[in-house]
Amino acid sequence: MPEIFGTDCYSPQQIAERVEEVGVTKSKLPLLSMVALGVLAGGFIGLGAMFASLVLSDSGLGFAAGRVLAGLVFSLGLILVIVAGAELFTGNNLLIMAFVGGRIPLGRFIRNLAIVYVANLIGAIGLAALVSGTGIGQMANGSVGRFAVSIAATKVSLSFTDAFLRGTLCNLLVCLAVWLAMAGRSVADKVLAIIFPISAFVAVGFEHSVANMYIIPLGIFWKSRFPVSDSVVLDWSGFLQNLLPVTLGNLIGGAGMVGLVYYIIYCRYTVTNSAATL
Repeated sequence: MPEIFGTDCYSPQQIAERVEEVGVTKSKLPLLSMVALGVLAGGFIGLGAMFASLVLSDSGLGFAAGRVLAGLVFSLGLILVIVAGAELFTGNNLLIMAFVGGRIPLGRFIRNLAIVYVANLIGAIGLAALVSGTGIGQMANGSVGRFAVSIAATKVSLSFTDAFLRGTLCNLLVCLAVWLAMAGRSVADKVLAIIFPISAFVAVGFEHSVANMYIIPLGIFWKSRFPVSDSVVLDWSGFLQNLLPVTLGNLIGGAGMVGLVYYIIYCRYTVTNSAATL
């Protein structure tokens, strides 16, 4: 396999092995480290969402160009998570490979996802609170603030099924971005691997639970300053109604459609062959 793919990146088989090893390491992180890295990841994804919202607030870019450019700059969030180091719930769905491979127990797998999820929530809402206290919503005659509120309102108005399916497809792409980044040997490799899958999910309008932990609270904080519509109730209840199906979809898309599929393709085959040899 390595000779087919060259020496400048890891082969898919090697990526699978690396993802398992990283999963074991992540599951063993001390509580304080896990929480701190989770808070950072929530903030990092929020920074990417903040950047993307600024781009999308410019109606002069045109529909496709604006959304593609927004996806490009949103990639900042996952680049920071991967390169700078942080614990992100959506990417950590790949820990399922270490679990089904018998490398970590179920309790440790669930513990990691639960703690990281809550820490991501703290980091993302914390960033939203900080941003809401600034005057950046007034940029471009208030269009930045109005767009932030309108996108939050759009998200809370999604049906359960729509939010779930968008969440599923979103984390399919996010975990593929993480998977591709694991193939890289340099920072440039990792950045390039991340950009296209992340740009795709943002451009199409899929739902990322951690990004929504920033976007919807910011809309709630700003709704009285930048009112856009009375037809949608933008509140914490709507936030939770969006977060539930999106989170479930993220789990299916990341753990199920990427982690389990690649485990079956590469890791299970290796384990079976090793057992047969013994």
